[in-house]
This record gives sequence, structure tokens and C-alpha cells, in this order.
Amino acid sequence: MLKTKEEHETELHLSMQFTYLSLCHCDFSRFPWPQRRTSASILTNRTLRFVLRLEQQFVCPSCGGIVLNPHQTGCGHIFCARENGGSSKCPLDNIPIKPEEIFQDNCCKRELLNLEIYCTNAPDCTQRVTLCDLQDHLKACQYERIGCSNVGCNDTVLRKNLLDHQRNVCSFRQESCHHCRQPFPASQLLVRTLPSLNTACSHLRCALHIYAFLFISLPNTWICRVLVIQQFVCTSELAVCSVFVWQRSVEEQRVRICSVQRELRDLRGVLGSELSEELPSLRAPLDSLRQQVAVTESLREHLGKSKQTCQRHTRLLDIHVEQLQFNEQRFHQLESTSYDGKLIWKVRDYWHRKEAGTLLNSTPLYTSRSGYKLSVRAYLGGENSGRGTHLSLYITIMRGDFDSLLPWPFRQNITLTLLDQSGSRNHQSNTFTPDTNSDSFHRPTSDSNVATGFPRFISHGDLEAPRNAVYVRDDTLFIKVKVDTTGLEDL
Repeated sequence: MLKTKEEHETELHLSMQFTYLSLCHCDFSRFPWPQRRTSASILTNRTLRFVLRLEQQFVCPSCGGIVLNPHQTGCGHIFCARENGGSSKCPLDNIPIKPEEIFQDNCCKRELLNLEIYCTNAPDCTQRVTLCDLQDHLKACQYERIGCSNVGCNDTVLRKNLLDHQRNVCSFRQESCHHCRQPFPASQLLVRTLPSLNTACSHLRCALHIYAFLFISLPNTWICRVLVIQQFVCTSELAVCSVFVWQRSVEEQRVRICSVQRELRDLRGVLGSELSEELPSLRAPLDSLRQQVAVTESLREHLGKSKQTCQRHTRLLDIHVEQLQFNEQRFHQLESTSYDGKLIWKVRDYWHRKEAGTLLNSTPLYTSRSGYKLSVRAYLGGENSGRGTHLSLYITIMRGDFDSLLPWPFRQNITLTLLDQSGSRNHQSNTFTPDTNSDSFHRPTSDSNVATGFPRFISHGDLEAPRNAVYVRDDTLFIKVKVDTTGLEDL
């Protein structure tokens, strides 16, 4: 088929981009369709459109088409089986090709068959399928053109229109004769059907031909021919009557049309005079309305830009607020950090945190500016053997900046004290000496070691309702930790 210059340039451009690949000259009978027994002729003279850019490895360097049944040569290049089979040298690097070095590249074949393509009936069909499933899709695609199955018909229609074509449009469809009830093609039923009593005068000549044909073809009996003549006479009389009826109907319609035309002329005259007077007065408000619309559109554009600016400033403010909160937390931590081995920890919201059973950690404390780093860990609801009955307090050795200069393991005694807030100074204290064999007091290799302390520091009964002390007041308690710094030298 001849192509225009524009079509040729378009196909050339697409083939250079390796997104469209013409299949007009591809031998699909050689293509290794997996588990397919049907013929590949359904794909002949089609153009494949790949969803993604087709890689160079899937294009035969020799024929420029898709690599059909890919075979790899000893030099590493991939060709169609029909291309490399008849040449003794590689067309790319001119290296001799030995038949024993040629093998089928199944990996390339699988990759090619799994590439995703658009249906060849696009853009009507929007389906995307893999190349190996294209044949199955085309057998069910509603936009595939298929031939009419009626005997004698050579028309091709879309699959979605095939049923309507076969039943209502095709001139070779089988229909029953009105007289003998035998099936005949629709195009032959005209000469077998007697004109009905509603035949118009314009069909009178055709009716005459039909009756003449029937008069000759019917059996040579005077009864049949008399019936044909009688039917023709009745039909002719009815046709003449139909002509008169049609003429009267035409006259009535002509009268109505003239009446409507007069009414339109009268209406045009009335509206023309009124519109000519009102149009000048309407023009000024219309111009004003146009100006207001223009101002409104300008304001809308300005508001859109202002909204974008406001959103940008809001994001910046959120960043600043987050940074300020971090700085405030860091400042509070630095402000409450102790460098003399002593720390008084204020624990707020006692009752809620006890019910929640959350783990609490104090701010770090140091034995000196360059000393050990420790923190207190508390379970208000108890932990391990003290769960639900006691307050649990632990000490955690944390990784510090000067650990490499300090002696290990940690050997200093630690005293934990629950402070009495009644003024009677009936504090509750417990002291322990570190176990130098425990990893909890060796140099930390992570952020902190395993906590060590008292799982049953004080019972909840003695803590919340003591006799001679007040440990919880205003939903707050105070915990003091003291590290014995005797023998520690300041770096």
C-alpha cells in the first residue's frame, strides 16, 4: 500500500526511537510463542507499540526488526535465527561465525516476551499486555476487525459490531421467505415477496415487474395466475388511493408552513423594534459587568499567589518552632545537668504515670566535667519482682565523651534517696557497691549499659501513705542520687 511522505517520516522517527517497531516483514511462524499451537498470522502486518523504550538488544542489527527466535554468536551479538544462519561473518565486527558457536538465547527470548505493549488496535483499545499474551488478547479484543461469517459476505467489521452486522446489516444474512418459510439470503427475498397492501405509488413499477415475474414463474394453472392478477389489481388501486391521500397531506402541510412563516414575520417585527430600543441601554451595564469580571479574575489570581506565600511562610514557621522546641529542651537539659556526682530529680504527674506504667529517665549527671556519665531510671508502677507493689529505681552507666581517659570498671558507691517533703527529713535511702564483674559497670559500647539497682526500692503503701513522712505531694516526688567521688581524680 502506498504511503504519504508524512506517514513515512512518522514511521521512520518511531522506528529510530525503538518505541514502535514495524512487523510487516516479520516471519511470525518462526517466532517462539510459548505454548501456542495457533498460527502467528494474526499478528502479520501490524505495528507493535511498546509501553517502555525498547532496548537495543531486542532489535536485530541485520534486519532492523524484532529479534525473532534470538540466537547468539561467538562474538556476543544477537541476531534473528534466519539472519545469522545464512552468513559466515558477523555484519557488525566482520568476525567469522562458526556454526558450533551459535546457540539459542533463551534469556533474551524470555525478556522479549515479557515486555509490555499496547494493543495493536490502540487508541480505540486501551489495554496493555505482555508480548507473549498479545495473540490471546486479540482473539477477544472488541476493536479487532474480523470477517463476517455469513456465506458470500466479504465485509470486515469490529468484533463488538459483528453480531449486529450479522443479524441486521449483512445482505447475505439468512431470513425466512414470507410465503414458503424457507431460508434465503436477505438480498434475494425482494423478488420472492409480494408487495403488501401498503405499497406506495413510487413502488408501482417495481410491483409490476414482480407480478410479471410471478405470473410467468408460477405453475401453469389459471387459478394461480388469476390470484396474481387480482392481487396486482388490488395493489394498484390502493397505490392510486395512497397518491391522493399523500397529495392532501402535502397541501395541509403547505398551509401550516405558510401560517408559521406569517407568525415568524410578525414576531420578528415586534422583537426588532423593541430590541433596537433596549440594546443601547443594555450595552453600558454589560461593559461594566465585564470590567467587574476582569477585576474579580485579577483578585482571584492575587489571592492564589498570596495563599502560596502564606503556605510557604507557615512551613518556615513550623521549622522555626520545631527548632526552638529542640533548643529549649536542650537548654533545659543543660541547665539541669549536674557535674558534681549529685542530682535531685523532680518527677511530676506521679499518679498518671504510675497507672500508665511508663519508663522514666532522668537528665544525665556527671561525676565531674570530664568524669563518668550516669542517669537514673524509674518505674513508678514497679518492674520485675516489684511490679504492681513497689517503686523500682535503677542506675545506668552511659557513654560519655571522656570514657577513654577514665579507669574501668566503674567502682564508686551510689546512694539513691527518696526525699521527704514534710520537713521531718525522714528520707528513704539505699546504697549499693558496683559489681566489677558485671557488664553494667564496664565501659559502655552503646549509648548506655544495662541498668542496675533496686526493683523493690519502697512499697507503694509506704510511698503513698507513710506514717512520719510525705513522699508524694501535689502529684510530685523527688529522687536524689549521690555518687561517692572519693578517690576520683579530676582530669
